[in-house]
Amino acid sequence: MSAMTLPPEFLLPVHGRSTLAELVPAIASHLTGEGEDPFGLPEAQRYVLLLVDGMGAELLESHAGLAPHLTSMDGLGGVTCAVPSTTATSLSCLGTGAQPGRHGILGYTFRSPLGGVVMNALTWRGGDAPSVLQPHPTAFEQLAAHRVAVTSVGPERFKRSGLTMASLRGPEFVPVADEDDIDLRADLARSATGRGDRSLTYVYERSLDHVGHGEGCESPAWRRRLGWVDELVEALSEGLDPGTVLIVTADHGMVDIPRDRRVLVEDDPSLLADVDDIGGEPRFRQIYTDRPEQVAERWSRVLGDRAAVLTADQAIGAGLFGDWDPGLRRRLGDVVVPMRRDWAVMTEREPNEMGLVGMHGSLTSVEMAVPLRWETVGQPRW
Repeated sequence: MSAMTLPPEFLLPVHGRSTLAELVPAIASHLTGEGEDPFGLPEAQRYVLLLVDGMGAELLESHAGLAPHLTSMDGLGGVTCAVPSTTATSLSCLGTGAQPGRHGILGYTFRSPLGGVVMNALTWRGGDAPSVLQPHPTAFEQLAAHRVAVTSVGPERFKRSGLTMASLRGPEFVPVADEDDIDLRADLARSATGRGDRSLTYVYERSLDHVGHGEGCESPAWRRRLGWVDELVEALSEGLDPGTVLIVTADHGMVDIPRDRRVLVEDDPSLLADVDDIGGEPRFRQIYTDRPEQVAERWSRVLGDRAAVLTADQAIGAGLFGDWDPGLRRRLGDVVVPMRRDWAVMTEREPNEMGLVGMHGSLTSVEMAVPLRWETVGQPRW
């Protein structure tokens, strides 16, 4: 399968121009005078970047009435996350300023380079040292080297997590003890922007994604939480000093998966033939095998038009991961399975996935497209 035969509903990232990997370097171009800004962000000396986990562009547009402040901000369409459309990969793109084929955080779970086991990039279960997983300087570190005050305002438990130390290192970390306290978050962000003559403050909000996974992104609970996110955006805007640019984006979208659209690998022995291990997630499985062609043929025959089944070489050749470092090849599944429409592939090896309602990871537009909104605080938005 080649890039020309990928399903029509798949939205491919335009690496180097309109993905999350370009966002921090774009901000840096205004703060340091070096590099380019493909997004056309406003000039400023102080920026606040809020990333809302799970708030895809299409979901936001279809619920615009629940987020009046956010949807009234200036914005740019056509921005995507990278592949797979999952938090660990997206946050690594944002923090490093690099494509997945360079930073090497290739999914929610994938094979660790030294240990050889399938590791979890969020919990870091089975993971090698963060400096081994992602040894390159981050975009945040490069900003700090230019004497820009860089701060990360996020959940306290993430201060020294594996993912933070691999892909988001560099900022001064300001922990948020109570994530539901909007005023506290706004106060912490405002204080952080005052550090130094030039500053970037990164704020991470995760609750919308959690509600989507547990209740579904079409649920009343998800809609209520989107309204709460809009209140957070408004509080940040009201609390920041005039002239500060507030930017809001997300790491991926989400799709609800009906119970009758879940294929359980263990129900079909042919899906496990010649398979050494299974990684990825239900919307983007990564299969480790010494016989990729044969395994891909079996999976393609069983799944039919419910998935696009590619060997690793096909996926790399199609440019799904951007510029590719051959040294990362051991990490990537030998067969990758991005799912179509609202289908998922489940496995008993990951029992925690069984209770999910909303999922992501594949290349459909609802998962790939992310919002990019901004405003200069103190200036009219109309």
